[in-house]
Amino acid sequence: MSATARSETRSAGRAAAVPTGPSALAALLVAQAGGLTPRRIAVVGNAPMDASPARAARIDAADLVVRMTTFRTDDVGAAPPSLGWRTDVVIVHRATRAGPSTFADYHRRLYLLAEPGRDHGEPAAQPPWWPADLAPIPIGNRAIVQSLRHSLGLGRRQATWPTTGTLAVHLMSTLFPTVDIELAGSSLRADGGSLEHAWGGAALLTPEHRLAAERRYLDRLVAERRLRMLQ
Repeated sequence: MSATARSETRSAGRAAAVPTGPSALAALLVAQAGGLTPRRIAVVGNAPMDASPARAARIDAADLVVRMTTFRTDDVGAAPPSLGWRTDVVIVHRATRAGPSTFADYHRRLYLLAEPGRDHGEPAAQPPWWPADLAPIPIGNRAIVQSLRHSLGLGRRQATWPTTGTLAVHLMSTLFPTVDIELAGSSLRADGGSLEHAWGGAALLTPEHRLAAERRYLDRLVAERRLRMLQ
C-alpha cells in the first residue's frame, strides 16, 4: 500500500474501522518500513529495562520498531539510553491507558487495534482519548488472535486471550515468517499479581491472561530460532 493510501486510511475518522486481513496488514507494515519487506523487526514490551546503549541502538536500527499500549521511549539524546527512541508501529486496545508516548507524533506511525475480547462481550466503544483523525486498523481475531489462542492451548469458549506483547510477536512472525524478530522488555512471569511498566507504574494482571502458556510459546519460538530475546 502506498504512503498516500496509508494516509487516507488514517484520516478516515474515529468511527470508521478499516477491514483488513493478513495480506493487507502485511502490506501496511511493508509501507511503514519504506516499501521494502523488513529484514529485522524489534518488538519492545513495556517492562522497565536497565541502561544499555547497545540494546537501545539495536532497537532503533531495526527495519520496524513495534511498541504497544502505554509505552515509554528514551528521549532523543538521553544518556544512558535503555529503551530506544524510535516507534514505527503501535498496537493498542480500547482498555489502553494512554501515556505521553502513546499518541506522540502519531501521524508518522501505524496504529493497529487489538481487540481479542470482542469475541467474549468486550464493548466496541471508542475511548475518548483516541485522536479524531486516526482510523482504527483492526488485527483480525479469526486470522491472528484465534491462531495464537490455539498455539497457547486456550479453549475456544474460554474467556481468555493473550497479552498485547505476545500478540505483537505472533502477528509479526505470522505475517513475516522468515524475518528476524527480536523482543525486548518482556515481563512475563507466573500468573497473578501485576506487571511492572517503564511508565505509569505497575499494571494489574487481569484474569483473562495465561502468562505461563505465553512464556512456553515464546520459548518455543526462541528454540525454533524464530525469535531472539534482547537483554
